[in-house]
Amino acid sequence: MPLRFWLLCLCLLSGVAHAEVLSYQRDIQPIFTAKCVACHACYDSPCQLNLGSAEGAQRGASKQPVYDGTRRRAQQPTRLFFDAHDEAGWRRKDFISVLDGQGAQAALMMRMLELGRSEPLVPNAKLPPGMDVSIRRENSCPTPGEFDAYAKRTLHGGMPFAVTGLTDGEYGTLRRWLQQGAPIDVADMPVEPVERVQIERWEALLNGGDNRQRLVARWLYEHLFLAHLYFENSTGKRFYQLVRSRSPSGAPVDVIASRRPNDDPGTQFFYRLRPINDVIVHKTHITYALSDRKLARVRELFLDDSWALAQLPGYGAGHRANPFLAFAAIPARARYQFMLDDAEYFVRTFIRGPVCRGQIATDVIRDNFWVFFQAPEHDLYVTDESFRERTTPLLAMPGQFDELGDLLAFWNTYRGKRNRYEELRRDAYAAHPAQWTDIWQGNDNALLSIFRQHDSASVRKGLIGAVPQTMWWMDYPLLERTYYQLVVNFDVFGNVSHQGQTRLYFDLIRNGAELNFLRLLPAPARQAILDDWYQQGGQLKLKLAYTRVDTATATGLTIAAAKPREDFAHQLLARYAAINASPDPINRCEAGHCHRAGLTAELAAAEQSLSRLSGRPGAGMAVIGQLPEATLIRVQLADGRREIYSLLRNRAHSNVAFMFGEELRYQPQLDTLTVYPGVLSSYPNFMFAVRAGEVSAFVQAMERVRSAAEFDQVVERWGVRRSHPEFWTYFHDLSAYLQETEPREAGVLDMNRYENL
Repeated sequence: MPLRFWLLCLCLLSGVAHAEVLSYQRDIQPIFTAKCVACHACYDSPCQLNLGSAEGAQRGASKQPVYDGTRRRAQQPTRLFFDAHDEAGWRRKDFISVLDGQGAQAALMMRMLELGRSEPLVPNAKLPPGMDVSIRRENSCPTPGEFDAYAKRTLHGGMPFAVTGLTDGEYGTLRRWLQQGAPIDVADMPVEPVERVQIERWEALLNGGDNRQRLVARWLYEHLFLAHLYFENSTGKRFYQLVRSRSPSGAPVDVIASRRPNDDPGTQFFYRLRPINDVIVHKTHITYALSDRKLARVRELFLDDSWALAQLPGYGAGHRANPFLAFAAIPARARYQFMLDDAEYFVRTFIRGPVCRGQIATDVIRDNFWVFFQAPEHDLYVTDESFRERTTPLLAMPGQFDELGDLLAFWNTYRGKRNRYEELRRDAYAAHPAQWTDIWQGNDNALLSIFRQHDSASVRKGLIGAVPQTMWWMDYPLLERTYYQLVVNFDVFGNVSHQGQTRLYFDLIRNGAELNFLRLLPAPARQAILDDWYQQGGQLKLKLAYTRVDTATATGLTIAAAKPREDFAHQLLARYAAINASPDPINRCEAGHCHRAGLTAELAAAEQSLSRLSGRPGAGMAVIGQLPEATLIRVQLADGRREIYSLLRNRAHSNVAFMFGEELRYQPQLDTLTVYPGVLSSYPNFMFAVRAGEVSAFVQAMERVRSAAEFDQVVERWGVRRSHPEFWTYFHDLSAYLQETEPREAGVLDMNRYENL
């Protein structure tokens, strides 16, 4: 054949390949996952554009923000996969398409990508002045008709925003896909046979016919609706969500999109397990394991007992506000023990989930503290029927009604109920001095550590970090009220009154957990410790809003009078070592060995150096004032492996008792750092990449910092700025590390809070 014939064939084949329709699932979603999902997921996605799924890309963008702490009226929910199910439904809710071309104009997404490509960032330099990357920035969210004006006034406003952009290949693929009309192909992920059997068993249990089963199913649904459920015996990586559906098992799920999980469904319904099909992002990934063993545990706790139920409770405001009343028929021991079995899951739901921006809850807690639980057999609400009957009406929580003018009235009413409960509780426990056996030690969920990062927080099993200023000892009423107040009854789309009621009541819950902890310490020391937690204006709050601490009932523990909090912590660590999931030699160094056991000499030396950053107050280590809340340190080893460390800044406050003015109570000279081997935040604020042989030099440089200019030198040498050419490689390596070390917990991290250092 002539050469020109073969050349013609090659040209034709090339044209066919170029014209081939791209697959969203194969070609497009991986790009979105790599370069877009880190900002565009959850409710705080800029312009509500969620690119974790085809449904989110088709839904498009909205000018209406979800987070608005000043709105006078609750807004309509816009939850993906719930509140509309097709493109037309989202257009009726005023979402605009980012995929459709507008006449001669390219799709809005394409124009945003072109704008971002036209103004590249200087490699690994600070962002240009005026680029606001804070989560409080006001997003413009231009419509197609507004884009030209937006581009003129916002040269660096293209996508990806304020970060190293797409590769040429990624840009070309997205451009070609959009030119083809942005076709979407449906992902078909069949359910594994072993999972199908489990789904049938769980749905059969949850949809049982008698009143006892129906009430237990309702309680379980309200406690698991937020979970990413998985099956322990499955080799797959699928996660499921428990929903209420109009359709029964075996039929396609027809989800009931109630505002809250304890709202009246309004029709006959069935509990169903629905596959989660969007990209797993770490900040909403709250895992919970299902298995035959867990199924048997549910039957053992809830259904093997002989309790009876003549009539199911309704879904009115009274029952929604008081789950202790709504579920009074179910033995309290069963409810509490179910939560204790997986206490880390429940505490995670308080502070991590689809809310994604939780300052309404987090500014009421310290930056780091430990949590442990009261043993069910020593919890009077569980064991004393008379006490339970007297106190149940007092455990109702606000937030069901959101009239603006009644905020203070609601606060006074529910504060009064709570304080009467605390007084009854204090008097009841006066006859039961606290003992070590009162602290639950059933499994490795028994001891938890919480770290706040401004408007987000993290929880881990085990006691991590230096001895904290405060600790919480939670009983069943405290644990259940926290869950209902912050998870079940909290409405992220609610108005300022609803959010204010939630914040004010959670303040009372925190105080209750603190007072319970103080029962473990010597009576003469309690008031002084409480006063230390409520310095300055906090003293007024102690007098006006809370009940007094019991300074008469002696503790049953033998605790040193000089430093009782510290002595209690050291005894707790010693007594509960067998279930402490996170022994912490880096932050609690003993005998000079400040690293984990079993490490190579190279990594042990790195940890020994990093431990010098831990526990020192800001007054003596100025670099703390330059660091954000959550810094990640990537240590590169000589053999090619790497280790990731979280460097958490623990901000100190004179008290955390007020809704406003946090900066007025801030005590920077008392800030400290915690060093943790692993990723301990869904929201990295910055990253350093350091070779193992340079860790000592890195730490020394941090210790020498006295000014912002000196800190800049550290960042210049080891920092990974948003503009770094390999930013995405480093950033996604954090998720890869999670996949290697905690595969069930891994997900794409969020970079909305990555700072411009």
